[in-house]
Amino acid sequence: MKKRELLQLIEEGENLYTEFKRQFSSHEKIAKELIAFANTKGGNLIIGIDDDKSIYGVASEKGEAELIKETAEKFCEPPINFSLSYFSVDHKEIVVVEVPESLQKPHRLQDYKKELETGSAEVYVRVNDKSVLASKEMIRVLRSTSGNAKLTKYVIGNFEKAVFTFLEKEETISVKQLSELLNISERRASRTLVKMVRAQLLFIHTKENGEDYFTSAM
Repeated sequence: MKKRELLQLIEEGENLYTEFKRQFSSHEKIAKELIAFANTKGGNLIIGIDDDKSIYGVASEKGEAELIKETAEKFCEPPINFSLSYFSVDHKEIVVVEVPESLQKPHRLQDYKKELETGSAEVYVRVNDKSVLASKEMIRVLRSTSGNAKLTKYVIGNFEKAVFTFLEKEETISVKQLSELLNISERRASRTLVKMVRAQLLFIHTKENGEDYFTSAM
């Protein structure tokens, strides 16, 4: 990244790809941002800038770098890949953490469990200018895309037809709506919608409150 690119990011403000932090707050809070970027489309965590774009700088570039490295390696599972850049803006030192979109999704806060448990794992994704907790459905979708487990042969049954019919009238559908529509458990409805995403029949979207909804990909 070049300085002019950093200045442009600061001018644009926080969004899907950019998060400002006035200072390193805690390993867990920073891990949350790194995880969300890695699980979504990648992005930049800029330390030394406040939410209102005010420039404060950091006390020590070396100290920030060590904290970021420790966070990415010990507080994220699996560890997060990142690169660091340092800039002087208004005579204050700024640290930029660039996180690429991961090929090992989903990343989660370190819980020291051998396997990811969808019911308890803290997995984050980026939604607009926020990092939000991912739903069980989103976790399953992330896991399937990471493993390149797209469904190439998928039989359209009555459940899927009901989804398409619903989406002809409504723009979106949720797990709860499908459960009520077909009088089936939410678990079964969730499984159906996730499989349709994997088969590239639906898109999954997350609201800022963490709730998911699905739209047609056709």
